[in-house]
Amino acid sequence: MKKAFILAVMLGAFSASEAKEYLSVEQAQQLMVSGHSMTRAPVNLSAEQQSKMTDASSVKFPFDGKNVWKVADGGWFVVDQVVGKHEFITYAVGINADGTVKQVDVLEYNESYGYEVKERSWMNQFIGKTAAMPIKLNQDIKNISGATLSCKHLSDGVKRVMVMYELALKGQK
Repeated sequence: MKKAFILAVMLGAFSASEAKEYLSVEQAQQLMVSGHSMTRAPVNLSAEQQSKMTDASSVKFPFDGKNVWKVADGGWFVVDQVVGKHEFITYAVGINADGTVKQVDVLEYNESYGYEVKERSWMNQFIGKTAAMPIKLNQDIKNISGATLSCKHLSDGVKRVMVMYELALKGQK
C-alpha cells in the first residue's frame, strides 16, 4: 500500500486532476472595473458571427455569450474559456470604452503545467490590443517555454473575444 502511494505521487497521479482557481468572476470584476457598476449583457451571436470569430481566432467551439457585462464607463467585461493542452482555462478580458484590451486575467487553470500564463508579465502583452491586431503567438505575443499550447490558446481566445466585441458589442450604449 505504502509503495503504491509513493509510486502514484512520483508519477503525478494526484496533481493533474486538481483545478486551480486563481480568481472568482467577482474578484476579477473588482480588479478590472475600478469601482464602476456593471450590468450583465448576454450576447446572442449568429452562426455567421460565430464563424467569423472562429476564422479569426481558430477557437473551434462556440462562444458562450452569457458571461458578458457592460461597464458603466462604456467598457466591457467578458469571461470565456479555451482548452489549454487538455483542460479548460477560464479567463476574463476587460475591454476599454475605446475597444482596446484593458486587462486579461486567468480565473481558473486546470492543466498540470504551463500555469505561468497567469503571470502578470505575460498577461500584460495583451493590454492595448484591438481586434485589428494579430494577437497571435510568436507574432505580437511572446511564448513561454513549456506552456506553448496554453499561450497559443489563450492568445486565440483573447483574439476571439476582441472580434466578438467588434461584431456584437462595439457601439452599444
